[in-house]
Amino acid sequence: MSMLFYDSPNPAPNPRRVRIFAAEKGIELPSREVSIPQREQKAPEYLAKNPRGQTPILELDDGTVIAESVAIMRYLEAEHPEPPLFGTSPVEIAQIEMWCRRVEMILMPPVAAVWVHTHPFTAALPGRNAEWGEANRPRVAEALRFFDGALADSEYLAGDSYTAADILLLTTVDFARFIGLGTTDGLENLARWHVLVSSRESAAA
Repeated sequence: MSMLFYDSPNPAPNPRRVRIFAAEKGIELPSREVSIPQREQKAPEYLAKNPRGQTPILELDDGTVIAESVAIMRYLEAEHPEPPLFGTSPVEIAQIEMWCRRVEMILMPPVAAVWVHTHPFTAALPGRNAEWGEANRPRVAEALRFFDGALADSEYLAGDSYTAADILLLTTVDFARFIGLGTTDGLENLARWHVLVSSRESAAA
């Protein structure tokens, strides 16, 4: 089935997740760029495809639209099982899911709060609360320490193999770095892991 990927360039972390995932799979994704600074994701024709007004989405040739980056990754995994990035055994699948959820629940929310409520790029957004944004800076640091500890005894986040969990963590850490948050300083395990997974993306490019 043919498809069209509605992409946004870096530093947007969620479209980047899918690009990395597809590169690992060797999948060529026909794509159309959606400019977030120009608010193309809020245009009526885009909202008709994704009422949340966010990128990315994947549109199939039968008109089906898959939104949310992990859902798109799941679809691609089902269509292209090799190499498996969401696990194969029940334990692997559960552990990878656990670490994906932890990235999205522990690290991404405070990073997003700092971004939305304190960064100059988001100054025009309504309802900003700078005090709340600043209060999340230590929460980001605490989350990064948590993942540093998790990487103390394993090469990758969910064990000894590169998985979707590493993709989620990499894109979130790099987005935190983009908005000016400390990421790997003083965190030996996270720094080692970051070099390892970043080199994979470069090789796949």
